[in-house]
Amino acid sequence: MRKLFFVMMLAAMTATANAKSESDTLVVTTTPQMHCANCENKIKDGLRFEKGVKDIITSVEEQTVTIVFNPKKTDKNKLEATFPKFGYQAREVKKGEKVVRNMDEQCDNM
Repeated sequence: MRKLFFVMMLAAMTATANAKSESDTLVVTTTPQMHCANCENKIKDGLRFEKGVKDIITSVEEQTVTIVFNPKKTDKNKLEATFPKFGYQAREVKKGEKVVRNMDEQCDNM
């Protein structure tokens, strides 16, 4: 029983230590916009091995890419600058900004 309690406490502390903050999180929208899982995968594959990237969360519905990173290894400007390497432009989404999905735009990643 003590081992289980210890493991649960350790897991809770680890989750707290890895919590996201504004200084280590970048939320961007892309041009062209994401349309499908292929678009999301192209972006994730392009960012996956960038130095300092910890997590990548994409949302076609909200048209956002959330990147959690280690600020000791990279910064927001460097991360935004990587997007053209795989065919996108990135722009940071301001707090509270809602990105409108352009339904007329066609997907090139099919």
